[in-house]
Amino acid sequence: MSSAFARPLRLFVLLAVLAAFPTACARNPGPEPAAVTEAGFAPGRVDREQNQRTLDTLRRTPLTGRVMRVGTIEDIRLAPGEVILTFDDGPAGGNTRRILDALDDKGVKATFLMVGEMARSRPGLAREVVARGHTVGSHTHGHPNLAAMSHGRAIDEIARGERALREAGIDDVPFFRFPYLADTAALRRHLAERGIVVLDVDIDSKDYFRISPARVASQTMARLRGRGSGIILFHDLHARTATMLPSFLNMLEREGYRVVALRPAREGPPTAILAGSR
Repeated sequence: MSSAFARPLRLFVLLAVLAAFPTACARNPGPEPAAVTEAGFAPGRVDREQNQRTLDTLRRTPLTGRVMRVGTIEDIRLAPGEVILTFDDGPAGGNTRRILDALDDKGVKATFLMVGEMARSRPGLAREVVARGHTVGSHTHGHPNLAAMSHGRAIDEIARGERALREAGIDDVPFFRFPYLADTAALRRHLAERGIVVLDVDIDSKDYFRISPARVASQTMARLRGRGSGIILFHDLHARTATMLPSFLNMLEREGYRVVALRPAREGPPTAILAGSR
């Protein structure tokens, strides 16, 4: 089989596997917009100076929260009214760009947990996420259930995902999320020993079910009101998520929430646009 044919076939198999699991981080596919071409954006590796210049021009809004520097999972401590926005399984063409535009409009930053196969298929878009001021973490290479694999195979899968992101031009991969949230204590220890912060989930939007964008927003807000703060799980694969995000961000703003931007503790000082909270 030629490499030109093998890559799209692997991506097709990945999406088919995701569709088979109606659980957290699963994909329940419906009609999605065609991918937007990536020509002309961020050739090569991420230019961090260009990234900072881009950040410095972004607007602040009442929704713009503080930067949280984290080196371990214990560092993630949210005050009442604070949320962290996370998006799994991409990057995914037009849906991801619509999500990036909605986040830019509100002056907030998210963390994107990327599947290696997806980043390899859209390296320009993967770099665009970073260049627009967001943090990237790994979500393995092919989105398998790591808890159902041998420890050695699971470690190899994690490493393959990180390599794919670096091949896409993303040098730093400080965060990780388990596909299907299926972890083991041994894998958590392995990641912690390497300085990788595992991102768990407090509020699952369940945007992978075939429900309306309005319902995704309303049920996520209902869960958030019950907790008062937390890490929210979305998926940038889905058109419904991209459609509902502007309304959801408006809901957060009206109810006085702030969106916290995660950054690795080992990174340099935060840019002025995100420093501190309003």
